[in-house]
Amino acid sequence: MPQSGTNRKDWKELAEEHYSELYGQLDPLEAASRCNLQFDGKAFSLRLMGAEYRAAFPQFQLNLGAEKTSVYDESVRVLLLRYLCGGRWREAGGKQLSYNDIPWGALYFRNFEGRCIKRLERAFGGDLRGFSEIFETHESLRAERLAGKECGWRFEFLSGLYMSVIIWEGDDEFPAKAQILFDDNFPAAFSAEDIAVAGDICISRLKEMKDERRQIH
Repeated sequence: MPQSGTNRKDWKELAEEHYSELYGQLDPLEAASRCNLQFDGKAFSLRLMGAEYRAAFPQFQLNLGAEKTSVYDESVRVLLLRYLCGGRWREAGGKQLSYNDIPWGALYFRNFEGRCIKRLERAFGGDLRGFSEIFETHESLRAERLAGKECGWRFEFLSGLYMSVIIWEGDDEFPAKAQILFDDNFPAAFSAEDIAVAGDICISRLKEMKDERRQIH
C-alpha cells in the first residue's frame, strides 16, 4: 500500500496538471479583473505572505518576482492556480469569520483544527514576544495589531485578502489557545478546503520567518 505522503504528492501533482490546463485557457484580462490583480501581458503579479510573485501566462510558471526563482512548493502553486482559475476578489465587508462560519467549514473543522489551530498553538503559544516581532519587523505583511486581543494580528495573506491570527498565552493551569479568522471576502476567493490550505501555508511561512529571525540574532 502506498504511503500517505506519496498519495498527497501524487494528488498535488495531478491537481497542478489539471488546473494548469484550465489556466492556459483563461482570458487573462478577465482573470486579472476577477481577482483584482495586475497582468502585464506575460504574467500576473501577486503578493503572498509579503513576498512578490509572478505567475507566467499562458504556460503556468510561478516565480519570486525580483529574484526570478521558480517556486516548487506544490501547495502554494495549486492554491494560486485554483484562485486564478475560479476565485473572485471582492471588497471586504468589515467582518471576520471563523472557519466554522465559512460555507462547509463545519464539515472540515476537525481537520482544520489539527492542521492549523493546534499547529499555531504549538509553534507560538510559548513565545508571544517572538510571534509579535514577526509582524512588527516584516512590513511586507501589511499587518496591524488587533485591539483588545492578548496577542492578535491581522495581515495580508494574498493580494487584498486579509486574515488574522490570535494567541492567548497559557499558564501552569491552562495551555495556550489560538484562533484563526478570515476577512469576509475569503469565501468568494476560496473553498473551505482551500482556506484550510491557506491556513497551513500561513503557519509554515510564519515559522520560517521566526527561524530567519533566530539566525539573524
